[in-house]
Amino acid sequence: MFSFAGIATAVIDEHGDVLRWSQEACDLLGLSAKEVCGRPFLDLFAERRLGADGDGSLPAHGRARLRHDSGEPVDVAFRVVDLQPSGQSLVLVVAARPADDWEHGANALRALLAQDHIGISVHDQDLTVVRSNLTPDGPGGSAASPGSRLSDLLSPRDAQADEAALRDVLDTGVPLVGRDLRMRWPHGPEHRQVSLTAFRMEGIDGAPEGVVALYNDALAPQRARSELDLLRQAAVRIGGSLDPKRAAQDLADVLVPAFAELACVELAEAVLEGDEPRRITGGGDLHLCRAAVAAAHGHWPADLLQPGDPIPPVVSTAELLDLQHGRALVLDPAKVATFFDDPEEFRRVVPETGRCGMWAPLFARGLVLGTIAVWRTDRTHPFDQEDADLLTEIASRAALSVDNVRRYTREHRSVLALQQRLLPPPTSDTLAAETAGLYLPAGGGADISGDWYDVIPLASFRVALVVGEVAGHGLYATATMGRLRTAVRTLADLELDPTELLTHLDDLVRQLTGENADSPAGATCLYAVYDPVPRSCALASAGHTSPVVVGPDGTSKVIDISAGPPLGVGGMPFETVIVDLEPGSVLALYTDGLVERGDGDAAAGLRWLTESLVASCGAGRPLSETGRAVLSDLGDAPPRDDIALLLARTRGVPEESTAGWEFEADPAVVATARQTAARQLAEWGLEEAVFTTELIVSELVTNAVRYGGGPVGLRLIRGDVLVCEVSDPSSTQPRLRRARWTDEGGRGLFLVAQLATRWGSRYRRGGKTIWAEQPLVPTAVDFSEFL
Repeated sequence: MFSFAGIATAVIDEHGDVLRWSQEACDLLGLSAKEVCGRPFLDLFAERRLGADGDGSLPAHGRARLRHDSGEPVDVAFRVVDLQPSGQSLVLVVAARPADDWEHGANALRALLAQDHIGISVHDQDLTVVRSNLTPDGPGGSAASPGSRLSDLLSPRDAQADEAALRDVLDTGVPLVGRDLRMRWPHGPEHRQVSLTAFRMEGIDGAPEGVVALYNDALAPQRARSELDLLRQAAVRIGGSLDPKRAAQDLADVLVPAFAELACVELAEAVLEGDEPRRITGGGDLHLCRAAVAAAHGHWPADLLQPGDPIPPVVSTAELLDLQHGRALVLDPAKVATFFDDPEEFRRVVPETGRCGMWAPLFARGLVLGTIAVWRTDRTHPFDQEDADLLTEIASRAALSVDNVRRYTREHRSVLALQQRLLPPPTSDTLAAETAGLYLPAGGGADISGDWYDVIPLASFRVALVVGEVAGHGLYATATMGRLRTAVRTLADLELDPTELLTHLDDLVRQLTGENADSPAGATCLYAVYDPVPRSCALASAGHTSPVVVGPDGTSKVIDISAGPPLGVGGMPFETVIVDLEPGSVLALYTDGLVERGDGDAAAGLRWLTESLVASCGAGRPLSETGRAVLSDLGDAPPRDDIALLLARTRGVPEESTAGWEFEADPAVVATARQTAARQLAEWGLEEAVFTTELIVSELVTNAVRYGGGPVGLRLIRGDVLVCEVSDPSSTQPRLRRARWTDEGGRGLFLVAQLATRWGSRYRRGGKTIWAEQPLVPTAVDFSEFL
């Protein structure tokens, strides 16, 4: 308790005369009350110039020199207190030395209580806290309010022993120096290590009145351990992703809450695309985009820039130039405000509760790939240079990781673009079928391989459907896929049947393997040709999975194909299977990544695919939606292997849109064939096409009779174009040539080529078929070219 001993008091009236005089005043000046009362109080002063104006009036407080009865001066401190309503005043006088002691003690205690890095708690004789500066963010890490006990601050396991140590200080008076304590710590680990120094507090009479405890945070070693742990976490977590945004998020998550309450990472717009950022010096648009955020309390403030938002232009400052040269900046909200001309932009960058922050560049190869900004909102201690050095180290490691991710993104984008360019348009719509193709790379896009699909329009409204898979991953597999797709298209244009086409493709793969013995070009392929006139599909497989067909009535089946060996093996024949498909049937061709599961049960995967197709193939539903619905059934996990899926909803050419005849190999039938074709076109209302068609029929039938023999077949097919087919039993390939003006013949195919939009020939069992397409309304032809 505070001791009032030694305080002298006197009561004076409004004229300054002494009315009352205490015993302490007698002891202080050696004058009795009888000697003093009735006299002016100012007579007791050795110096009369006390007032500010030198008028000798008594000020409200101050220091003075009084005369002792012995004649010796006495230095004192005094204070005058008005007593209402009497007009009298109370004068409190104390010797200067005790006053100085009280003042120094109060100042020392006030200074200790104001410290941020030194904790203090004053305990009474029962060790209850009476005063303290301990807060959750202070050195001790715990809050101590008056009335709390030591056990409320310390680790429960050590509270009893530590309280006993303070009790010894109180009982013996022996100070306690450097005792390690573990105090409760609400912001991180369960306890926080501090060093305790304690000494006994005594009154003027020397009696113990309590204990003063000083808590010195063992900050340096603890901070060093924390920094090492943060660096270790950064080394483990940063660089584990090949996605730039994911890498940025990993960096933000490392910094929160271990380093700050809020963290955000901005990346250069070019880095997100895999390109190098431009070199920028000074202010303006930094071309940065917020890529990731992290908040200790779980929710990023809605009033701040969100992921995906661009960073607003900044003003050129010395601090910004330091950042652009690779140095981290310690900031406060006032400093950040100088970076922006618009206060609204400042409010979108600095959190409302932000106390201190730092801004560090992701600096690599002399380029700023992005920046990191961290803010402390709850912690009272600001960032310092050591924090800036630590963030610079973390940013330096992160920058290398981001640069590697950028390089990967660029290469991956190039390969993916190559593969996408090698694939056909995702949808097509022909008289034979509506198609939709979907490709899903493995690993969510991290891996690229040689899966492909293709839709190839053929003559006479037929369409070829292809799906294949090249062994391996990477650019080589993609390049091989491109070569095989080109080869399939070339062979398909020759109108080979599926068996013969796969045989030629197998030879090509073996040649590619011979060219690159270190990287064998193994592949599988399924080739199907759908003909909408007979509504049949011819299929052959080279080691590929069997397709699934869903009928218009919702029934489904797996087409049983005798799969030959994969391409490049050789030595085994391929087999063509022909199946009938009703119009409205959905044919699904796919690569094995769609049905192969982690357990290796491909049969279960095939059952799942069939059920999913049945559930998704609505009559009026676009096939692209059907394909996406099937792939969505795979779940959110990225596929382990690439997936190519080709869906085709078949159509049929109506019977009334086709007509066919057969003639003997006699030159006289040419006129008959021409007249028959003209009548059929008249029935279809295509009178404008009669003249051109008669010329084409005349030339093709004449060639068939002259060079092919009989019987000669003639077929007309009406669709969005008019197709004329002439068949004969010869396998001789017709050749187009330019006849000289003296030649009597040789102009037939040249005439056909000029009259038709396109023409060609295909082989069939027992002969060949020459076909020619022309528009339903023919264009004018200049016949002077043939003269």
